[in-house]
Amino acid sequence: VTITTRLLVSHLSGIRHYEKDITKVKEEKEKANRALKPTKSHQDKEQKEKEGKGIEKTDCVKQKKEHDGETKSRNSRPGRKDKEFEQEEYYLKEKFESVIESLKIFKNDPLFFKPGSQFLYSTYGFTLLSAVVERASGQKFTDYMLKMFRDLDMLSTVLDDNEAMIYNRARCYVYNKKGRLVNAPYVDNSYKWAGGGFLSSVGDLLKFGNALLYSYQAGQFKSRNSKLLPGYLKPGTVAMMWTPVPKTEVSWDRDGKYAMAWAVVEKNQQYGCCRQQRHYASHTGGAVGASSVLLILPEELDPEALGTWPVAPPRGVIVTIICNMQSVSLNSTALKIAREFDKEKRAQ
Repeated sequence: VTITTRLLVSHLSGIRHYEKDITKVKEEKEKANRALKPTKSHQDKEQKEKEGKGIEKTDCVKQKKEHDGETKSRNSRPGRKDKEFEQEEYYLKEKFESVIESLKIFKNDPLFFKPGSQFLYSTYGFTLLSAVVERASGQKFTDYMLKMFRDLDMLSTVLDDNEAMIYNRARCYVYNKKGRLVNAPYVDNSYKWAGGGFLSSVGDLLKFGNALLYSYQAGQFKSRNSKLLPGYLKPGTVAMMWTPVPKTEVSWDRDGKYAMAWAVVEKNQQYGCCRQQRHYASHTGGAVGASSVLLILPEELDPEALGTWPVAPPRGVIVTIICNMQSVSLNSTALKIAREFDKEKRAQ
């Protein structure tokens, strides 16, 4: 088979995640699909009722959905039991000297499916991707990334190295079987630098988000303002990264599809004065004792008015949350915050 870097970055490679049993993975997927079917039939029923009884039904449905969402949010407390964190490989303590060496964990395991045919989120796919970067750049992956972080002015973003003295490093926590907070167990993340091996700060992640948003929008301003500096990436590169890839899915956002290392929701509105879907990109992070999210909501630019706008890019809202507790769902919270700030900007 052929596995390309694009397949790796969109989790279509067929390389396994932490679960080694393909039967269990298929069962989980089928369970998730069954859970979605009642939702779809319920939506169809609502649609028929709306068409038959008029627009008054829409507000009732909306209020019910909001109430159900709030109830679900209250009942799913932070640190809930997450089956994924029962996988033994989350708790590896072996130190790997290079990303090439860490490939031995999964290099002899069978692929779960033909590359390109199905989506399966895979941290090990990104471990292989880091090996590709290492060979292509001629540098150690960690050195390459630290230089990039320096270029981006992300000076607080470092390797999660247990032996190093790292200022302001937070202690991480998990819930034990009795539901009490305890210190997270010792792990060594050298086997997955690319998929969860860096420590960062809220300030650094905001810089990262701004650099991407600037790169994404700079091309639209460039023709009107020749003094504008180029973005860290080409506008077309970011646009490609934020374009949904077919056959992908996103577990943490029902509106989204996976793109290239980002979950993306596309702009969409089916009916007037009804639900609007804004274009945004996000990604969550989950590790032993920690949870995070980075969400970028670009401002909708008017091409006709770009030449008269006094403020250059980045234009939009960026939200990041880092929590030193395991299995905390943060994406919906980040989206609510982004929408509130966006609403405030529009009001001004």
